[in-house]
Order: sequence, then C-alpha cells, then structure tokens
Amino acid sequence: MIANHRGEIPVVILLLPFLLGIGLGLGLFSGANSIGLIIAFFILSIVFIALNLNYRKLNLHKYRWLGGGLITLILFLFGLASVTRYNELNHHDHFSKSPAQYFVVKINNEPGVKNGLVRFTADVVEAINNGKKSAASGTLLIVTKDISATKLYYGDELLIPAKYNPVDPPFNPAEFNYKKYLANQNIWYQAFLFPKQFVLLAANKGNPVIDYSLRLRQRLVEKLKHNMRDTNAVAVASTLILGYKVDLSNDILQAYSKTGTVHVLSVSGAHVAIIYILLAFALGFLDRLRYGKLVKAIIIITLIWYYSLLSGFSPAVCRAAVMISMVIIGKTFSRYINTLNILAVSAFLLLLYDPFFITDVGFQLSYLAVFGLIVLQPVVYGWFQFKNKWADKLWALCSVSIAAQVITFPLSAFYFHQFPVYFLISNLFIIIPTAVIMYSGVVFLLLPQIPVISKTMALTLEKSIVLMNKGLAFIEHTPYASIGKIWLTTGEYILLYAIIVSAFYFLYDKKAWLLKVSIACTLLLCISLSIKNISLSRSNQIAWLNLKKHPGVIFRHGNKAIVLTDIKTTDKTFQYSIQPYLDSCQVGDIKIISLGQNIKTPWVAKENDFIQFMNTRIFVFDGTQYHSMPSEKLTADYMYITGNPVAGLNTINNYIDYQKLVIDGSNSDKLLYQVESQATVKKTNYKILKRNNSLISVSN
Repeated sequence: MIANHRGEIPVVILLLPFLLGIGLGLGLFSGANSIGLIIAFFILSIVFIALNLNYRKLNLHKYRWLGGGLITLILFLFGLASVTRYNELNHHDHFSKSPAQYFVVKINNEPGVKNGLVRFTADVVEAINNGKKSAASGTLLIVTKDISATKLYYGDELLIPAKYNPVDPPFNPAEFNYKKYLANQNIWYQAFLFPKQFVLLAANKGNPVIDYSLRLRQRLVEKLKHNMRDTNAVAVASTLILGYKVDLSNDILQAYSKTGTVHVLSVSGAHVAIIYILLAFALGFLDRLRYGKLVKAIIIITLIWYYSLLSGFSPAVCRAAVMISMVIIGKTFSRYINTLNILAVSAFLLLLYDPFFITDVGFQLSYLAVFGLIVLQPVVYGWFQFKNKWADKLWALCSVSIAAQVITFPLSAFYFHQFPVYFLISNLFIIIPTAVIMYSGVVFLLLPQIPVISKTMALTLEKSIVLMNKGLAFIEHTPYASIGKIWLTTGEYILLYAIIVSAFYFLYDKKAWLLKVSIACTLLLCISLSIKNISLSRSNQIAWLNLKKHPGVIFRHGNKAIVLTDIKTTDKTFQYSIQPYLDSCQVGDIKIISLGQNIKTPWVAKENDFIQFMNTRIFVFDGTQYHSMPSEKLTADYMYITGNPVAGLNTINNYIDYQKLVIDGSNSDKLLYQVESQATVKKTNYKILKRNNSLISVSN
C-alpha cells in the first residue's frame, strides 16, 4: 500500500529521527552522558508542550517549521538517550568497573553444545571481593569444556572466578567481526572456565514463563527426534517450526543459503503469517457476528503468542508476533489505516524495548521484506495482467518473491556477499512444502502421542522435509545457482538502494526526474565497481595472517593467489580467516602450498626457505635450517619466523640481513617475548601477529 502523501504515514516520518538517534548513539556517541541527554529531552518536550498550549497567542502559524523541527529534535534525542542508557558499559555498577575475585551469575539463555564446548550467556548479579558482596550488572559470554556444564540450564545461578577478557576483534582482513556481533547484543566480555571452575548455587531462578517455554520447546524437539529417523529432517523441522538451530548442519544451511531460501530456517514473519492465514480462514465465520471481529482478533493474537511460547520466545518470532499483532489491532479498530504506519509502530515498540535490535540482521531483513511486500509488490504485480485465474495467482506469488528479494538484495549482499540466481524458482518450490511442514508440524507437536496418527503425521512431516531438501540441493548444484564474492562498500550499498527506490518510484509515479536519479546512481555504481575491480586486478599484495597456531601467508597477484599454510581448505579456520580475504579481493585462482613445498610461477617462486614474490624476497625460518645455513650472509626484505624455532634474534641475525621481521602466532609466548626484547634493543622493525592485526604489504 503506497502512501499518496506524507500525511498518510505520520508514524513513518516520526520514526526516522528516532532511528537516526539510535544509529548515531551506536556509532558515535556510545559513551555519551545519558543523563544529560534525558534532561535535554525533557526540556525540549516541555518547550514543545508550552508552545502548543500558546499556539494562537504567539501566532505560531507563521512558523510552521518550528513544531516540526522541535519534534524531530526531541525524537532524535530520545533515540540517542535510549541507546546510550541501554548500553551496559554506561551503567555505574557494570562488573568491569570494580575489582572482584568472584562473580555470581545467572544463566539468561539456553546453553548450547558445539565441538565439545558449552556456550551460554549469563547476567552478572553480584561481585565478591575480599569476602564483601556488592550488586553488579552486565552480560558475560561463558565458554567451558566441563562435561558437567551440559546439565546447566536457563535460570541456574553459578559462582565463577572473576576472570574475563574483552572479545577479540577480527585480526584478518574481511574476517567476520565476532566482537561487533556480540557488542550488538550488549555483550562486551567473555570468560573461559576450565573444568570444576564453577559452582552451582541455585537452579530455576530465571523468569518462570521463559523457563517453561524453553523446557517445553526441548520436550517438543525430543518428540520430533523420537518419531522421525532422518537427522537432517529433524534438524530442519526443529529449526523451521520451533527456531531450535543447534542440530542444523552446515551442508543444509549452505543449500538454503545458496538458493535464496535461508529465510525459511529463521522462524519469523513468514512462518507467523502462515499460521495467521490459517487462523483467519478458520475463524472467518466470526466476521458475521456483532463483536465477531474483536473476538476473532483476540483469539488469533492469543494463539500467535502461544506459538511464540512454543518457540522458546525466539526474538525473531516475538518480533513477527508484535508486527502481526499490530496489523490485526489496526485492521480491527480502524476502517482505513496505512499498513506502513502499523509497521512503524511495531518497530518503535520493539526499539523502545531494546534499541540494539536495530543492529540485528534478522530485524533489518524482516522489516525490509515487509516494506517490500507493502510498497513494491503492488508495483511488480501491475507489470502483467492475466485473464486466467491460476496464471494470475502464480504471478501474484512471483511478485511477492520478486519484491521481497529486490528490497533485501543490497542488505543480503552487504552482509552475506552472494546473490541466489534462481531465487524465484526456489521460493515457488518451497511454498507448498513449507505450508505442509508448518501445519502438520504444529498439529503433530500439540497433539498427544497417538500410535498410528502420530507416526502418520511424523512420516508426512519427514517426507515433506526430505523432498524440500532434495529439491533445494538440486537447485543449489545447477550451473550458476548463485553469484558469490559480492563485496560492497557502504557507498555502493547506499547507491543500490537509491537505484531501487528511485526506479520503483518512477514505475509508480512516472516522473522523469526519478528515472534520471536512477540512471545517475547506476552510472556511479558501475564506475565505483569498475575502479575497484581494476585496482584489485592490478595490485600485488602479501597478507601475513594471524592464524593462531598455524602459518599463513597469502601472495596475491591480481585475481590469483598462492597461500602458504598447513591448513586444508575444508578446515573452519580456512573458511573463516583466509577465504573471506580471497573473496573480497575477487580471487578465483587459488593454490595451497606447505612450508616444505616448492613452487615456481611467473610471479612467485619458492625454493626451500626462500620466496621471491615480484620484487620482494622473503626468508622463512622455522628452525629446520640450523644445519644448512650458508657461510655467506644472506639478504631478504622480510624474515618470517614460524613453527616456534629454538633460536633467538641474535642467532638469526648472524646469517641473514633483512628489512622487517614478521613473527606469526604459532610461536610460543616465551619466544615472542625474547624476540621482541631483542628487536627493541637492536631497533629492528618487527611485527608480531599473535593477538594482533594481520599485516598487508604491497609488492610491485
């Protein structure tokens, strides 16, 4: 539903300064004084009210801009104050602001087990120092290898040592920023507990409703596992229906991601909408009664929130429930209301509860997708007219998929760096299986265990998921199923949205200046992408990576690269720390070599311990060279120390002259300290990679 004028969507207009305040609060003013902002907010609010009470007396109709300017500033300050006040680091009793020996913490989510590690977040409720207790606040990410931790649950109170560290930033270029990801959840510190380093003080101290919800979801997951054999089908059913993602494999996740249907695995608006459609159809007879619409709205909203309870009050489901509830309320009590206003009200309420929601990718994608369905879908649907009823219905479904994909493409490309080419086919293919899975799955889980009926419903659920998985796997492996390595700058991301908005607005309003804006933005985007690609294809770089216990050096020549490492391409470290840099540089030709392997190409040559990359000469020292050092002193541009050799800098300098020393993370702290001390004394130019950012050097 496209607004004809601004007065039709006042809540959307008023939401913009509030969003701007939150955005600036997160980015620039995270440590601002929230008390000062709140005082300024109240002063301006009082001024605004006073001016409205004396509107005629002061002849304010001559200054119409004054009211709009004041309310914009008030909402901006409100957004800024809300995010700075919500930031845990700004709380005076945050656990990081005072010394402590022990913490009393309360687990605030469902602990998960992966790769032998138990992870959970906990609220610090008390700090203990020299036997004295004091109230504390803040969220701590806790990781432990203790087997007994697998029995921990939401609401358990623990006594743990007050030893924690800031979350590490990404050390390698284009690497996933886990620190920022946690900061967006208001988590700034993490603690690693060794076995028997925690004591369980009390159990079931959390919110009883959330506790009941999580335990109910766990029982429902166990019911799925008991009645279904295919483990992948169980994982997809648990994820799709209940939002339980622990058992989901990377292969399944990749298949859904590459086909543009990963949204199915995130219980959100689409899933809640499926339930809403069924309930609205089943309760349609109530519309004929006097208070039928009100009763219908109450029943649907109650059942939707009950579904949220079944999903463990997943943030995505709660977000969708708020959106749907606002739409139902708006449609029930108003003859006409623009849906964009309802969408804006739901966003405002959610951000009022937690302003950090704005950083959540799921939150952004959900609201963008709904915005696309409201605004863009009618435009897309109007492109073609079909007299045949079924052809018209098919085109309506296609228009929904196109509108949602177009509006979310820039954001998806910005975060996930790929575009599913066959998204239309994939989304049309999963419509029926998804509906069958949702309806049969919810009914199966709510019904008691009935021998024949339960097994039949479980079989229907399992076969539907297997069929859907096989179909998506087939689409995934078709040629050109997805376009990868899409790395957009912030400017390119903004230009993409400018193109989409202006182009669709032109198709709706037919104003020439909109077409000109779209063409101009397209030209700027093409120029930016061309300059970036030309620059990448002509550049030569050496990337010295921080891979902790492994060597890692990338020699990049345009879109070709040779990676010196002992890590396999299937290893998670390679996928998370090496591959993103290669993709961001549009590298398509990759060759992996080990320390003991030689290679010779027109642009790089490795012979034993020497590497010649363009005009740069590198000597790799790993301790195996003690008995083969030449009598004459060697020269190199870089000395690369790896593998923790038993040698100091004095010994190395007897054999080699070099310009810069690079020490990777595979070396022990003892060796690093020794080399760093000697390098400082000798005024040697050095770079230690362990717990530090990678080094990128350019070679001509």
